[in-house]
Amino acid sequence: MLRGAQTSQSCEIGDGVLNVSKPAGWTSHDVVAKVRGLLRESKIGHAGTLDPAATGVLPLLIGRGTRIAEYLLDWDKEYQAVLRLGVTTDTQDATGATLATCVLDGLTADRIQQAASRFQGRLMQIPPMYSAVKVRGVPLYKAARAGKSVMRKPREVTVYEIEVLEVNLPDVSLRVRCSKGTYIRTLCVDIGEVLGVGGHLLALERRRVGPLVLEQAVTLEDIARRSMTGRLAESLLSLDEALRTLPAVVVDQRTGQRVVHGAPVPLRGVMEWESPTGEPYRRGPVRIKDQAGRLLAIGAVPDRSGASGAFQDPAEIAVVVEKVLVEA
Repeated sequence: MLRGAQTSQSCEIGDGVLNVSKPAGWTSHDVVAKVRGLLRESKIGHAGTLDPAATGVLPLLIGRGTRIAEYLLDWDKEYQAVLRLGVTTDTQDATGATLATCVLDGLTADRIQQAASRFQGRLMQIPPMYSAVKVRGVPLYKAARAGKSVMRKPREVTVYEIEVLEVNLPDVSLRVRCSKGTYIRTLCVDIGEVLGVGGHLLALERRRVGPLVLEQAVTLEDIARRSMTGRLAESLLSLDEALRTLPAVVVDQRTGQRVVHGAPVPLRGVMEWESPTGEPYRRGPVRIKDQAGRLLAIGAVPDRSGASGAFQDPAEIAVVVEKVLVEA
């Protein structure tokens, strides 16, 4: 019923990131399309795709939130997964056809723990054939559906933590905290191969993406109800909150008026520098804010590899504007 339901009025909630709990059976695109219809808002995107069978946190970018997608890509993620041992599938998960089976005689919880612990740290993963990764412009899943196998280059990912929560053979519950681009399906297959019995991903729930946790996520039913009562804005993470791990430069009024037109920030226009590390003017993305605390734009400190020491000239460019986030 929810897929076809429509609201009778639009809901103005502003710009930001909405923490949505994706249900099983929906693609990430399905969720975007549904929320776009509920809010009558054309500018909606998502950060971090979830497979249709997976559930959990799906960050939706609303309005000008779509402009900050590239700055959210480095958010780490946490999953709870169920690995089924002894069965290998062509898709690496439970949606695929069975390729091989293996008995689990002699397999112990200690062996499983030892195998899983081998995958903590930096890893080289080969993207699965059933994935959206493009090779020569063609998504791998399209080649897979046509019965073709394509050579894929390994990619470096990081598993910060992997914990075996429960062993109830043939199933193993895992908690995984990892970097962007990590395929939990492939991780399950690799653990199964180390154990010599094969395996696949049976179920997956994304518990966290950056600062967004599942306990605070809103369901599609919540969105429909809150949009009708005008309370959905309470669930929106502002652009400034979403980017709070980035350093910030506070500029004077005159500089702020120029920044919203894309002009760079000279050193003399800087009122304050805020950095989580305390390191001033390090390279990388920077929030540009006015003295009232309003986020104006995202910029970057220019490359000073040829310069010596700190800024010397007050007119020297301290930050170059990359994305303006307010109306001029």
